[in-house]
Amino acid sequence: MTLKQSPLASRHLESGANLVDFGGWEMPLAYPGGTIEEHLTCRDAAVMFDVSHLGTVRVEGEVAFDRLQRSLTNDLGKIAPGRAQYTHLLDADASVLDDIIVWWHPGDHDVFDVMPNASNTDDVRAAIGGTDTTSTRAVIAVQGPEARSKVAVVFPEAAEVERFRVSECSWDGAVCTVAGTGYTGEKGLEIAVPAEAAPSLWTALADSGVAPAGLGARDTLRLEAGLPLHGHELGPGITSLQAGLGWVVAWDKPEFTGRAAAVAERDAGVGRRLVGIATEGRRPARAGCAIRLDGVDEGVVTSGNFAPSLGHGIALGFLPPGVEADTPVVIDVRGNELPGRVVPTPFV
Repeated sequence: MTLKQSPLASRHLESGANLVDFGGWEMPLAYPGGTIEEHLTCRDAAVMFDVSHLGTVRVEGEVAFDRLQRSLTNDLGKIAPGRAQYTHLLDADASVLDDIIVWWHPGDHDVFDVMPNASNTDDVRAAIGGTDTTSTRAVIAVQGPEARSKVAVVFPEAAEVERFRVSECSWDGAVCTVAGTGYTGEKGLEIAVPAEAAPSLWTALADSGVAPAGLGARDTLRLEAGLPLHGHELGPGITSLQAGLGWVVAWDKPEFTGRAAAVAERDAGVGRRLVGIATEGRRPARAGCAIRLDGVDEGVVTSGNFAPSLGHGIALGFLPPGVEADTPVVIDVRGNELPGRVVPTPFV
């Protein structure tokens, strides 16, 4: 299969990035400095990620609001043009088909950019309609405590976009859509820039002191922030409630896909819930490892890694709903016992 390439592929090659297949896209896993350096630079200053592999489905027109409102779990009526919202698209059994950010463009017109995960773009578009505009743009995510100050050096209009706001700004004559969301636990901006203008913006940000970072750091950062990743903490057989994300469901909405099953689970109570686990030492747990309570397999790890900001391993996993914080657990890592304890999230 031929991998899709980001409009920024040449920049990654020039920087010596290690490129890997991610959701059918050739994307940078890490740059020569390595994942831990990239991770810590994000915590201390600012980095930029190429997240062009994420999908963009444009839904617009008079029916756009109602179509999304009937499909997605959250209530768009709680926000307005110029705002962003985190939401879920469910299957009929309430499994999370995808977790999504909706960017509602500013102005008096109904234009929404629905941002699915890379491998789910076709399924999301089939469910909500709209036009796949992924190939027309790159998305650069600048993350870290100095994100806005460094972006302001080269693109001041973008730097002014506040958290969970959406604006349209001009870079080098190209109209960009900028949102203030994020997934690292730090300040962040996401800039959707037309493909032809993306390389010049990437270079300008690098010249202003924003270091490039790859998917490895993106994963360790989101894990420290306790955020779910589709295919791990969300997906077939995993519901919003089990993942601890019931707040993303507008229970008073009369209609959305999967509502009946979601309400039934809410009323009956979940059979498992997502928890954070801190493990001893640097050796990480990995997805699929069994979690034991008092010698009995009671759950499974969904994500695990070394946490550079903490100096030890962390994991997310599903356990029975009654398990409380500070409960000791043992994770089976390829036949070896890895001690840990249940802790609140976010880890950082």
